[in-house]
Amino acid sequence: KKRLDLAGPLIANLFRILFLKLTKDVYKYLQRCVENNQDFNVQMAVKASIITNGLKYSLATGNWGDQKKAASAKAGVSQVLNRYTYASTLSHLRRTNTPVGRDGKLAKPRQLHNSHWGLVCPAETPEGQACGLVKNLSLMCYVSVGSDAGPISDFMSQRNMQLLEEYDQNQNPDATKVFVNGVWVGVHSNAQQLVSTVQELRRNGTLSYEMSLIRDIRDREFKIFTDAGRVMRPLFVVESDVRKPNRNHLVFNQEHYNKLVAEQQAMAAAGVGEEEKTELAYGWKGLIQDGVIEYLDAEEEETAMIVMSPEDLGEWRDMKMGIPQDARNPQGKDRLARIKPKPDPRIHAYTHCEIHPAMILGICASIIPFPDHNQSPRNTYQSA
Repeated sequence: KKRLDLAGPLIANLFRILFLKLTKDVYKYLQRCVENNQDFNVQMAVKASIITNGLKYSLATGNWGDQKKAASAKAGVSQVLNRYTYASTLSHLRRTNTPVGRDGKLAKPRQLHNSHWGLVCPAETPEGQACGLVKNLSLMCYVSVGSDAGPISDFMSQRNMQLLEEYDQNQNPDATKVFVNGVWVGVHSNAQQLVSTVQELRRNGTLSYEMSLIRDIRDREFKIFTDAGRVMRPLFVVESDVRKPNRNHLVFNQEHYNKLVAEQQAMAAAGVGEEEKTELAYGWKGLIQDGVIEYLDAEEEETAMIVMSPEDLGEWRDMKMGIPQDARNPQGKDRLARIKPKPDPRIHAYTHCEIHPAMILGICASIIPFPDHNQSPRNTYQSA
């Protein structure tokens, strides 16, 4: 549920501070001109070096903020990029830091939390004082860039959302509250329909795939987040619409697979470069636009039901249809197969499916052979 400060917002804030300083300088120069009855000269008034030197100073020293207030500035924001190996460079680019004092012996902020699953690598963290405070993002993990919340608020009000000013609690006590980026904007009487409409729009690419939609049925709340810095991860979508023939199957099908393979072969034959590939290709972007893959953040993941693999989804479907487990493998049990728990009969429906369980690991931990056969600190030693 926490937000990450990435390079963009950090540099934007720094620029804002420096620009404010520049405007104050221009204001002082204007005052002097008026007092001394001089002509105003733009070149004399605007000192571009304020912004240039301010940015250079912060990037060179890592002290983020005004040079004169260096004591209150954040330290160590910019670092020299690690270039030992390609893997160490990638790992350094995906490193996150928790701004907690290193000398405190607090265990809570250092421990791995359940909500970190798939977002933070469970093995890759340094030993010593920074243990658990410096984390690394998992392989397919992504941080949201953020978008404007205006269009979604307008869309909601066109879809029978009562604005907060017009809401009367006595008339409609069971209405669902609608929050956009933590701000209560209104209420809606048919939350089920609203959520499914917005979800459908996100899946077909009308709304940004970064948007997270959280419906809390118990508290009667529908929360929408479009802000920057949310850590998200991709999952396969499982079709949950009762009217569709592929219900309880992955939305990803043979058609999508053939499209991807044909495109790869065509590009290989044409000799298209890597950079052009990403622009032209149907690829990952195409899968997101077709609603095959969906990005979920930690908060939305709590409202989703995620199956571990497509095979497990198949077993669960068979169990729901009453097909016995042994019918799947008529040759008898494979003695070398992994022992897996039986599908849970209490589960009503799945909404998503993991792309691959190994995606919980970070860059360095994923190059360890058989990490699941090691004692856990051994993986940490190799990763760090």
